[in-house]
Amino acid sequence: MQQFKTPTFIIHVAGWLLFLTFPLLFINNEQSGQSSFLLLASPYYWLFCGTYMLMFYFNALVLVPRLMFKKRHVIYIAVVLLLFSFVYYAQPYDNLLGHNKSVMAALNGPPNKQPKGLNQSLQPGKDPDVGPNVEMPFGPLPNEDLRMQDPNLKKPDGILELHQPMNIDVISLFIFFMIMGLSIATSTVQRWQTAESKVVKAEAEKATAELSFLKAQINPHFLFNTLNNIYTQSVINSEHTSESIMKLSNIMRYVTDDVTQNFVMLKDEIDCVRDYIELQRLRLGADAEINFNVQGKPDGKKIAPLIFMTFIENAFKYGVTKKEKTVININLSIDTERIDFSCQNKIYNHKSNLERSGIGIANTRQRLSHLYPQKHRLDIENTGSMFTVKLCVDC
Repeated sequence: MQQFKTPTFIIHVAGWLLFLTFPLLFINNEQSGQSSFLLLASPYYWLFCGTYMLMFYFNALVLVPRLMFKKRHVIYIAVVLLLFSFVYYAQPYDNLLGHNKSVMAALNGPPNKQPKGLNQSLQPGKDPDVGPNVEMPFGPLPNEDLRMQDPNLKKPDGILELHQPMNIDVISLFIFFMIMGLSIATSTVQRWQTAESKVVKAEAEKATAELSFLKAQINPHFLFNTLNNIYTQSVINSEHTSESIMKLSNIMRYVTDDVTQNFVMLKDEIDCVRDYIELQRLRLGADAEINFNVQGKPDGKKIAPLIFMTFIENAFKYGVTKKEKTVININLSIDTERIDFSCQNKIYNHKSNLERSGIGIANTRQRLSHLYPQKHRLDIENTGSMFTVKLCVDC
């Protein structure tokens, strides 16, 4: 048998408790004044309830999964017909009702004799209890007629027939169809839930694998560009080479240790962006105007790692030229419930980097869709001369 989860188990228990009270309410309504405790002590009551409980779980856990779901419909119908025949001939509800009446009649004792005056007014003919000269206008009562025919005749007590001709236990058959229908519905819903959970799990595993792949693409790309910058400084014997190496070391530590998580502290992400911008400032010198403004407090907030870095890298790829002064504006606004990021730069043609930049933005879009479903907004505007990125994420 399959193990029930806690909410499902509670539902089953509540349902069967309602089912167990059904005979108590119905029979007590039919036999007013009788005690429910007497019915609970009857073996026919537990046989009645146990029969339908066994049929429910036998159909839900055995017949439906092994026959119905595997398209063995002929065998399934045959087994259901056998169960139907058993209920039809066993008549569990009628037997329970008849047994309860017999027990109560035995406990209450034989009926009292009617008063003589009543016999004289209702029963015609001669009655040995009343006298030879008293006649009754309506003829002998049925019980008296049977007693006169056979004085030794007694009503059987405790002997129940399985099936009485011309008598169909409609209530038992109705309960049978209801139980079978509910068990089929339960198995179908459980199978659907299992399939849905497998699909959700597969999608989650796929999303995790894709996210790991995207990170693997971003990190080497980012480090490769930074190493190229330091190499250029070393070739021209720049005095800032050692400082650049230190900042790169900080960035590499962050990338290798923290970026493995889906979310990192926003403060650490801002420090990484600052180190990267400082590396670019050292490379470009005084000819570049790089503005990085942070508004708000990042304490306690988290963000997806390197989610801003793709756009910042593109700004330094396409917004730098030797013909005029480089101007790049990067703004980060931190609010209670969201983070707003913007990056703006002029566009200069660098056809060699165009394809790689497109891949980086596409990867960032995918990461945002995985990590911030329905919780982010990314607007990219390219006017031909100015490139502007606006990203808003809920935190």
